[in-house]
Amino acid sequence: MIPGGDVSARTLRIIAALIWYIGALVLAIKGGSLLMEATALRPAGLWPLFAGASGLALGIIKARYIFRHSIHRNLNRIAGLGRPRIWQFYSPGFLIALTAMIAGGATLSRLAHGNYGFLLGVAALDISIATALLASSYIYWKAPAFARHT
Repeated sequence: MIPGGDVSARTLRIIAALIWYIGALVLAIKGGSLLMEATALRPAGLWPLFAGASGLALGIIKARYIFRHSIHRNLNRIAGLGRPRIWQFYSPGFLIALTAMIAGGATLSRLAHGNYGFLLGVAALDISIATALLASSYIYWKAPAFARHT
């Protein structure tokens, strides 16, 4: 890194991928925790299993039709940067949307506590996003996403 914040495009791709994986991990843990809370409220129900399976299925669809394209757009944007800077791993619009999604997800989780149906819905949502992040992440590892030449 150069003191002015200049970095290689490769560094930006690595940072973007790491944040992608951290998001998947956090959401998977949060979704699992919400499913466990729902199960504690109604131990005999099969709805938590259905919510988890629905989240996985929806996540695979999201990965294919939304998240993969988002990664490609970001990698193309990074490749087009003339002088990449450390803070350019995502576009400003994406960072604003990400902040709003994190705040919204945290709010939904707080509101869901103690409400069986709401817990299942938020858990399915979290699991679907975690699955989509994970299932689409292979795009980061395809050539030339981490090529050393940039």
